Amino acid sequence: MSDIVQAEVRTAQGTVRGAVEQGVAVFRGIPYAAAPVGARRFCAPEPPEPWDGVREAIAFGPTAPKRPYAPPLDRLLPDPAVAGEEWLNLNVWTPSTEAEGLPVLVWIHGGSLLHGSSAVPVYDGSAFARDGVVLVSVNYRLGVEGFALFPDAPANRGLLDQLAALEWVRDNIAAFGGDPDRVTVAGESAGAVSIGALLATDRAAGLFRRAVLQSGAPAASTPEAARGTTELIAKRLGVPATAAAFAAVDPEALLTAQTEVTSGGNPLTGRNSFQLVVDGELLDRDPAEALRTGSAAAGIDLLLGTNSEEYRLWFVPSGLTERIGRLKFRLALLKFKVPNATARTYRANRPDATPGELLGALATDLLLRVPLNRLADARAGAEGSTYVYEFGWPSPVQRLGACHALELGFVFDTLAHPATMALTGPDAPQELADAMHRAWVDFATTGEPGWPAWDARRPVRFFGQDGPAVVLAPRDDELRSWRRD
Repeated sequence: MSDIVQAEVRTAQGTVRGAVEQGVAVFRGIPYAAAPVGARRFCAPEPPEPWDGVREAIAFGPTAPKRPYAPPLDRLLPDPAVAGEEWLNLNVWTPSTEAEGLPVLVWIHGGSLLHGSSAVPVYDGSAFARDGVVLVSVNYRLGVEGFALFPDAPANRGLLDQLAALEWVRDNIAAFGGDPDRVTVAGESAGAVSIGALLATDRAAGLFRRAVLQSGAPAASTPEAARGTTELIAKRLGVPATAAAFAAVDPEALLTAQTEVTSGGNPLTGRNSFQLVVDGELLDRDPAEALRTGSAAAGIDLLLGTNSEEYRLWFVPSGLTERIGRLKFRLALLKFKVPNATARTYRANRPDATPGELLGALATDLLLRVPLNRLADARAGAEGSTYVYEFGWPSPVQRLGACHALELGFVFDTLAHPATMALTGPDAPQELADAMHRAWVDFATTGEPGWPAWDARRPVRFFGQDGPAVVLAPRDDELRSWRRD
């Protein structure tokens, strides 16, 4: 400890002591809510207990209960676990605790609401702080703890955690040099889906002024649909599907049952999973509908986009691409209700693609690219600008191409970290990371990432092998083929 340059900040709950690392002040594991255990388990988050003296904030705090990604994804997506009960904690990287009025970016991690944490090395916030942005990354409850639907507990507990973290930022970030009125919330995959819900709930009003949705479209299920996963886990455990019954189950047994019920399949082809729920309280309607048809998120600037080959993260390492033949392809088209004209358009544009690759492209666009484009269309001309990007640099690792999650190391400018190289390999272009990271910094700082806002021309900033470029209406014939009366 004596060799570490220290920094101290007084928060509403007490003083925290972090470290200065390469010119950036870092505070890790700060509780933003009380530990959700004992009587607080399966309840809405409550404020953390204040403390006397100085609390050390050098190491990452405990991560929510989870299991590692199943092979082969465990080698591609490092997911550290930290023991302890104070899962509801966050980290802050700041250029200087003496600064004032700096822009703030709050990062909400992905992981299908089952995996991930703010301790993932790819999410290191040093580059954002280096470039003048206060970066905050948060943990929230996962799986059963955060998203199982019970009759005797509030729904969307993990989303309530995220709201509590944003309220902590509002109340405390000025002490770290940040401006509580210049907050951008950003997330990828399940983190982006969460942000779609935050945009649609009145509870989040005033907590942020900009939002970034990476590879995740606003969505929520009905209570009837969401209840199924909880009931399957309860059946496997031999207990009622209630919070009281689940609270009495050994935590390891609960994790085992959760893993058994949710394993198999993937986010594109479907499986038993945890979802946000239209609960009539926090979410009174589907976030996608609220954002497309209502006044939700009026005045909030949005940056949203996808990777060109999202599906390859799940299809290629597992061998699913090769296992899908013509018959399985046809059955999948029927399952997902893909119009024949749409399938013909994609096939014509990809004459050398296998049935598995065609299905992956269709699933990627159906679940991600199409709804995000429709959201951008609905906001054209409305209050609050919308910017759209596409990430298309192909990873050479295991033929992953421009797969899901690949853009993260570019956004955070962490290409040199071994955890990032698991997806990118050792020779990812730093120039592309410079451009993409700069766009996110500029958006958090000014609301403008560096290319035209969405309008009738449909401009998309494409980050690919040849560097960044603006493309008008890319693959618009494919998008049009999904439109039905």
